[in-house]
Amino acid sequence: SENTLGYYVNVERIPNSCKDSANRIFLKERKVLLNLSMAYYRVNISAYNKAGESPQAIYIVPDFSATDLPGQIHVKHQGSNAVFTWTPEYKPKCFVVDWGTDNFQPYKLYKIMVHASDVCQCGSFTRHEKTFGVTHFYSVEGVPRTGPANVTIVNITKHSALVKWTKIAAEDCLGFLQGYRISYTDSSRKKSLAVTLNSSTTSYHLTKLNGKTMYRVQISGFTRAGEGPPTLSQPFSTPKYGTVEALCICITQHQS
Repeated sequence: SENTLGYYVNVERIPNSCKDSANRIFLKERKVLLNLSMAYYRVNISAYNKAGESPQAIYIVPDFSATDLPGQIHVKHQGSNAVFTWTPEYKPKCFVVDWGTDNFQPYKLYKIMVHASDVCQCGSFTRHEKTFGVTHFYSVEGVPRTGPANVTIVNITKHSALVKWTKIAAEDCLGFLQGYRISYTDSSRKKSLAVTLNSSTTSYHLTKLNGKTMYRVQISGFTRAGEGPPTLSQPFSTPKYGTVEALCICITQHQS
């Protein structure tokens, strides 16, 4: 609006454990460049004129993926507690360890961030904080509460079949997923096999099957704490005969 004289921008760290720690910026333009760490921030924006200040628009800075941070954070369990260690490249005046707002709960994934700052006043982290490293952590790991979804069996031949599935959702893992265990058995239960696969695998090629036989497949995921429940048994049958390629020979007779 032409009646707007300027804008107030408040940058607040989340969670905010400091009193009156929001950084208020006065602007005439409708843009601002913020150099922030990878912590969580809330940005409140309002306009003002001679009559006063408008209601605030609230913006939450989105989560960043931290796959290329040089700092490594190591986690060591000690009973119901955990110790985080790291080796900084330089010695700042203080570190900020950030894990959110609640106490550690079992089977819940936490994002642990370590920030470095050369100014150790509570309200100054917004301007001087740099993120050293990021890691993820479970205080207590559990087994997956469910198996993978969308199990399908395709490309079935006399002696092979391809099993495909969708990976277990992160919220259902209850721990760091280490892999899958796929088991299959024939209808007579004379042949039963189990294969362990890594957590990035979402398909497996069954081989050395018998023709004209019904098989049942089940898949489960496992963490460090153990194996979760398997999927419902998925049946499929191999054909009696393999693929046959027909060759047609045509003979043409010419009359003289």
